[in-house]
Amino acid sequence: MNTNKDTAFRYVKIGLLFFLGLYATTSYAQQKPRPIVNAALEGKVIDAIKKKPLEGVTLQLDGVTHSVKTDHNGEFQFVTGQKLPFTINVTYIGYEKKILDVSLSPTVIELEPSAERLDEIVVVGYGQKKKSNITGAVSQVNGDNLSNNLGTSFTEKLQGLAPGVQISSSSGVEGGTALVRLRGATSINANNDPLYIIDGVFINSSSLQSVGAGGQTSNPLADINPADIETIEVYKDANATAVYGARGANGVIVITTKKGKKGERTEVNFNSTFGIAKAPKLWELVTGPEHATILNEQWINDGGTYETRPYRPISEGGQGLPEEQGTYDRLGLIFRTTNQTINNLSVRGGSDKTSFYVSGEINNSPSILKLQNFNRKSFRSNLDHNISNSLQIGTNISYSLVNRETVPTGDTGGITNTGLHTPTLTPILNADGSYNRGERFNNPYVLLENSNSHAYTKRFIGNAFIKWDILKNLSFRSSFSLDDNSYNEVIYYNANLNQGRSSNGSGTDALTSERVWIAEQLLNYTPFSDTDHFLSVFLGNTLQRNEFSRSTITGTNYPSTQFTAISAAAVTTGSTTGLLPSGLISYFGGVNYSYQDKYVVDANLRSDASSRFGRNNRWATFPSLGLAWRISNEEFLKDRWSSINEVLLKSSIGWSGNQGIPDFASLGLWTGGNNYLGQPGVSPSQLGNEDLKWETTRQWNIGLEGSFFNRRFTVGLDIYDKYTTDLLLQVPTPAKTGFSSVFQNLGEMSNRGFELSLNAVNVQSENFQWSTQVTVSHNRNRIEKLPRAFTQYNRDWVRLEEGYPLYSFWLYKQLYVDTQTGDAVYDDSRTQDGRITVEDRQIVGDAWPAYQGGINNTFKYKNIDFSFYFYFSQGNKVFNMNRYFQEHAGSRGTSWSMQKSMMDRWQNPGDITDIPRVTTKENADGSLNHNYESDRFLEDASFIRLKSVYLGYSLPQSLLRKQNLFKQAKLFVNAANLLTFTKYSGPDPEVNVAQQQPGATVQGLDFSMPPHPRTVQFGLNVTF
Repeated sequence: MNTNKDTAFRYVKIGLLFFLGLYATTSYAQQKPRPIVNAALEGKVIDAIKKKPLEGVTLQLDGVTHSVKTDHNGEFQFVTGQKLPFTINVTYIGYEKKILDVSLSPTVIELEPSAERLDEIVVVGYGQKKKSNITGAVSQVNGDNLSNNLGTSFTEKLQGLAPGVQISSSSGVEGGTALVRLRGATSINANNDPLYIIDGVFINSSSLQSVGAGGQTSNPLADINPADIETIEVYKDANATAVYGARGANGVIVITTKKGKKGERTEVNFNSTFGIAKAPKLWELVTGPEHATILNEQWINDGGTYETRPYRPISEGGQGLPEEQGTYDRLGLIFRTTNQTINNLSVRGGSDKTSFYVSGEINNSPSILKLQNFNRKSFRSNLDHNISNSLQIGTNISYSLVNRETVPTGDTGGITNTGLHTPTLTPILNADGSYNRGERFNNPYVLLENSNSHAYTKRFIGNAFIKWDILKNLSFRSSFSLDDNSYNEVIYYNANLNQGRSSNGSGTDALTSERVWIAEQLLNYTPFSDTDHFLSVFLGNTLQRNEFSRSTITGTNYPSTQFTAISAAAVTTGSTTGLLPSGLISYFGGVNYSYQDKYVVDANLRSDASSRFGRNNRWATFPSLGLAWRISNEEFLKDRWSSINEVLLKSSIGWSGNQGIPDFASLGLWTGGNNYLGQPGVSPSQLGNEDLKWETTRQWNIGLEGSFFNRRFTVGLDIYDKYTTDLLLQVPTPAKTGFSSVFQNLGEMSNRGFELSLNAVNVQSENFQWSTQVTVSHNRNRIEKLPRAFTQYNRDWVRLEEGYPLYSFWLYKQLYVDTQTGDAVYDDSRTQDGRITVEDRQIVGDAWPAYQGGINNTFKYKNIDFSFYFYFSQGNKVFNMNRYFQEHAGSRGTSWSMQKSMMDRWQNPGDITDIPRVTTKENADGSLNHNYESDRFLEDASFIRLKSVYLGYSLPQSLLRKQNLFKQAKLFVNAANLLTFTKYSGPDPEVNVAQQQPGATVQGLDFSMPPHPRTVQFGLNVTF
């Protein structure tokens, strides 16, 4: 009996009954007759600044939204059925919302334009600018939009919502790492991750995990509660990122968390969700009899006799006939339907001088794969206080505790491999009832009963600042921030498990800590801000210090499986890195000028010095320039086409740097422990390069933005070109030097593409609204210069070669399977020597999507809101390592399982298939039918996924006022990954194998990666 499933269905039934009861109650409440005193409310809607009439307006009364038709003078008549006075919420596209107490009819409604407010000052990077003067490629995502996408980290929720941002979770494990790329990858060996800033704190995004977990790593960004996020701004072009200099080459993601407002009444919000998650699809494996049949076929095709085939009657000395073999399902043992609960409580408000926001979260999200659990407890406090009219102080503090169960997935002891790669004909239990170990992988029951692998994170992120308004137009801000991340792995493999069998038990306790200290000083000056001229200047300085340390204790040879502490082991060893510091000093400045809000110039300059580079090239300077022309403000356009609200042409060019290499990559290093004759000794461990310098990316961007039809339709298009020089590359060295590689500046890389965003309000009527948002991105990556080609990662599948993209696949090209012989025929065009050798391998595709993006539709009908969101990726390839190992045609015997695709193998002359006959012998040209790294296993992993479906019901304000309980209350259902359309043969096309070095997630490799779950959440959100 599946208790989790029973519990899930019970909650589903309770939820449905609750919704039905609520609907009946509210329907009755809404049907009560109300006295109609006023037949109509007469009024006029005008622009508060330009005093022009506005045609069409939306009024909300008692929680019901009405669309009001006005004439060309902005005058309207609205049947209310309400007695005056009453309160209405007034909204109009492109204008600020307004709450209005109506006591007279007729009445005049004045609305403030939100997008055309010329004096609105915003902060982009470090500088103050008019909202209309932003020349860079900046995308903003509201925190409310994130809530409809499910996931434990904000990176998963951000997928598809901002153009130019490629996000791909490595697997369906909760809290696992995700690949994030902004406009492609700019480096080979240096970090490709964007810079993340939360409330001014530069946070670490690299996993601190030190113990291998079979192709997956933890995601440090999952330490942060997404419910605390107010907005996310994505800086993509050089004019937006160059001011961050050393850290801006890969783009910048700026996160602002929620805050209170001064003079705002205290508001308490509680959000609770209960979710049900399961795997929508798993791998299809052959049955036990089918596996035995293929092994017999391979035996005979290899020249063995029918009489000596491995699976024959026991009476003949065999293991039994194929049809007598059982089928043993292990996948069903390691996957589960799981329940997930998330509870968030927040309090926000303020007085005349103080604003505050305090929140807490408890998140319990076990994964659909057993022994993979995620639990987060977090706390946040944001406080701002005005000491005087010119002096302000504030703090932003968050603290999180994250507990993970981190059993490996993709090695011989991994939980996924236990179920996926153990043959289905191998019994789980021996004849005497004991657990059968199998030939290669753990027994699932043994692993489930003996697993003891955990990781504990303690993370503090905080800053404190003081801001002094020296003059009305001159301000100084000083801040100090800290990101303190501690990751403790406590792992014990007892002697019953593969990982601990040879050593009679193996234990590891590793504590990794990284601290990022930053002090910043910033001066902002705005000498001009009037109708014709706006000028803003800023100067600043940043001091950054990183401290990294790791201590590891290991133990082997335990007295019994009942002892788990390392102190109980017979042999213990320890190692420590000590404190590894690195530093960065930066000076920066910029100027922003606009004339009549038509012409804008934006320039920035930054100089950085990093301790990671050689003494000869420690400093580097990164400039940028942006220009914009607001065409819609020109006289020749302004009064001719009333349907055009705004047209903005912008361009930028700039340079930014990358220092994402190990702290001492430029230094020649020595290591101790090389003892001789009982005496301590040291030896060289790394070659130095004092000329090592910054990796630099030049980027230009041309953009066009427009809004039309009273801002009901907006469009944005950006075209960009990024070119990276002086790549920080780990270059192999001759073996005679005694070293394997050294960091050098070699190679160049480019990224070119475009980004398109569309937003449309399709319908805006009295009770119904429908809006659509579309994002589409295209990026083409290319290695422009590289001294010589070389391969990366295991088995040489991924190759770096001039003229091809990063993450290119270097494989044998299978042309077809000979219909008469059943042998695979490979492309010999490179050597044309009649033999298939390693020289015949070629690049046959890459992992980059040609296009990716999202389509989101939002509907609102009275108190009901509904949305669905599709995410798509087109043109990317995935090398299916599972098929490579499991379409082995018997060469791996009973040590590996086989996929169901083996049933489509060639068997008789005339068969048309791409899977050759089963044999382990070489073909005439020296090739192999199976266990060959061919493009047969390289698949098109394009997909369209129904990523999110959301349905919410808000209780009417009239009912809430009668109950006098809540200010707002909403019930909702949220579902994720309901449908996926793809040709990929694996369970999930969105997969990557993660490496543990920073920024080295490998695109397009699939090995034992659990699929993303299909999740349904039921939730309640109330505000007091």
